[in-house]
Amino acid sequence: MWHVLFLGVLICITMALRLLFFPARFKYKEVSFENFVFLGITYAVIMIGFGILYLLLDMRGLYVFNDVEMNAYASSDFLAKFGTSIYLSAVTLFSVGFGDVAPVGIGRLLAIIEALLGYTIPAAFVVRTFIDFDPSSRK
Repeated sequence: MWHVLFLGVLICITMALRLLFFPARFKYKEVSFENFVFLGITYAVIMIGFGILYLLLDMRGLYVFNDVEMNAYASSDFLAKFGTSIYLSAVTLFSVGFGDVAPVGIGRLLAIIEALLGYTIPAAFVVRTFIDFDPSSRK
């Protein structure tokens, strides 16, 4: 069952990134409220998706992250582990991390991929917003 969930989360993340990097049509080229909502939703999908990936791998018995305080990780409470997974995902996506929760093992690979996405999403958003990709409009 966890394979299906894992695959479903990967598909959702891929679909969100596809819309950002390879949109069918650039409807809104200027800075607009719709663009910022789109960017926020894309960030939320990626953050929650990677958080669920960390949690699923942790539930499978793989040691994915290390909580320095060990409060949330040592407990078997699902909500505490889910919160720590989302926190790790957010800190990795939006910055380089604080050091209180550190990825280990396979979690390091996921953190590298997520950090790379965190750095490329703003660039893709700027390109998507300000560059005209319609070859027929160029002269």
